[in-house]
Amino acid sequence: MKEPKSLQDLYKMELADLYDAEQQIIKALPKMIDGATSEELKDALNEHLDVTKEQASRLEQIFEQMGEKPKREKCKGMQGVITEGSDLLEEIKDDDLRDAAIISAAQRVEHYEMAGYGTARTYAQLLGEDQAAKLLQQTLDEEKEADQKLSDLAGELNAEAMNGEGGEQEEKPAASERTAGSKRRKSAA
Repeated sequence: MKEPKSLQDLYKMELADLYDAEQQIIKALPKMIDGATSEELKDALNEHLDVTKEQASRLEQIFEQMGEKPKREKCKGMQGVITEGSDLLEEIKDDDLRDAAIISAAQRVEHYEMAGYGTARTYAQLLGEDQAAKLLQQTLDEEKEADQKLSDLAGELNAEAMNGEGGEQEEKPAASERTAGSKRRKSAA
């Protein structure tokens, strides 16, 4: 896309970037779903895949309202976030730890999208594109909801990862034992 000369141009670039990001997510989510072992996580990701398809459709609707065909501007940021998550997915063998990594990667995706949709919505409002602003706000709300679901799941699944084979922690002595031990070492010196 050529250099933006106005806020309208920048708005169109943002929409094209978001549209490409959604297409990348639609392609990446099935791999994350396959890699997950938690049924709750699989369900949340499947649900978000359906929502993501609707979000891409909303962007197409916004382009049509502007009298344009939907355009894709390569979203390098989303590409990086997805690649990073995909690399982790392939490297981690422990199921619980992999589920925790999937949540982390998915939340990075959500936060990236929230930033983009918030910006596009603001541009739409400033440009008087009220219907587009409503559609973009709807998507922004969905992204926040998805992020909250992932945060809720993380509370449970991250604990499982910490207690599982891949995340076993050495037991640390209680604070009173550490204090007593250090006093014994001092008096022995």
